[in-house]
Amino acid sequence: MKIASIMTKAFVSVSLDDTLLTIKNIFEHANFHHLLVVDNKQLSGVISDRDLLKALSPYIGTAAELPRDAATLNKKAHQILNRKLVTLTANANVFDAIDIFNQTKTSCIPIVDENSIPVGILTWRDIMKTLGDKNAERRN
Repeated sequence: MKIASIMTKAFVSVSLDDTLLTIKNIFEHANFHHLLVVDNKQLSGVISDRDLLKALSPYIGTAAELPRDAATLNKKAHQILNRKLVTLTANANVFDAIDIFNQTKTSCIPIVDENSIPVGILTWRDIMKTLGDKNAERRN
């Protein structure tokens, strides 16, 4: 099975200079856990919701918030993104993705074209959903 048939094609991306406030707002209003970071249309990195939580002060929005806590929202995407990427193309086999998930600590795989331009994103949940759907088809 090709990755093109199970990847999420409707992904959200941010630029290197977008603030953590912008990223925080995206995560708060969306039902996903990864943002692709692009520069001149090419993939530069990935930011997970966990990366964001690590970068922000835990006191934001509380009575204990200080100006230095709020200042963490002004950091830029390029300061927290993960640049150590493992990518695949849409023509790769789903077993290539499974190998990556099993051998690394990554939770998503950006799917890129031959010019490193993102065309989708794949998570282990996408694979599990596909397997569940196939199993349901088999039972019916």
